[in-house]
Amino acid sequence: MRKTLSVMAVAFGLLWASSAQAGQGMLQIKGSDTLINLVQKLAESFMEENPGEYIAVTGGGSGTGIAALMNGKCDIANASRLMKAKEVAQASDQGINAKRVVIAMDGLSVITNPNNPIAQLTIDQIGQIFRGEVTNWSEVGGDNVSITLYGRQSNSGTFVFFRDAVLKGDYSQKMNRMNGNAQIVEGVKQDISSIGYVGVGYVKDATGLTILRVAANANGDYASPLNSDDVKSGKYPISRPLNQYINGSPTGAVKKFLEYELGYTGQKVVEEEGFFPIPAEYEEFNTKAGL
Repeated sequence: MRKTLSVMAVAFGLLWASSAQAGQGMLQIKGSDTLINLVQKLAESFMEENPGEYIAVTGGGSGTGIAALMNGKCDIANASRLMKAKEVAQASDQGINAKRVVIAMDGLSVITNPNNPIAQLTIDQIGQIFRGEVTNWSEVGGDNVSITLYGRQSNSGTFVFFRDAVLKGDYSQKMNRMNGNAQIVEGVKQDISSIGYVGVGYVKDATGLTILRVAANANGDYASPLNSDDVKSGKYPISRPLNQYINGSPTGAVKKFLEYELGYTGQKVVEEEGFFPIPAEYEEFNTKAGL
């Protein structure tokens, strides 16, 4: 019995020491579902090159990450949208100087089931569909089939960005609100009447989907979110920067990881995960943020 207790005590001590070591200086990153897979890969790559550095990456949505930064619960907030003015004000009230860093570009992708003959839509048509004003595919040149909508929940930065940039109004009450990009992809694959929107990194190797070409207007050129030049130039009309927010000018472990993300190796990981490296304008923006 005494021997058993002794072994248990040693095991507990080792577990405590291991946990303490892992927690010491551990970088906490939280937020956007669109960014979670990418930032997890970046963190894994960084830790492989920097033994002894520890990073924890969790999701919950852009709003959740921003709230965690304001409450001192994370070091970096992943956000697929910009902070709202009221969030910036709340952060300031709590002594948080929220600074934005752009780490990648996204061509937010509108997807349908491959059995749907529609291959391209305008921004206006997509907005009408997700506002619930167009409810049958025949109204935009497709089959006589009712449209089923798949989107995100309101704590998602992608929900907010798509609403503000594309709908310019409110979502249909009939939209299926999914927890993440992967759920939308699976829903659209299984539903012939479906349409959804996801970050381009979630469709880079996708089968069983149609990734729509999109035009800014009926007279415009249709472009694909899979085309890097079209996304970075803005020709693809649902392009967006993917952001991280920090408190004040970056220092220590935060600065070291951000510099890694923005460096050659980090931007290669961005490409491998299906997103796009940042263009020159955002390199200059990040320099002003102290990177």
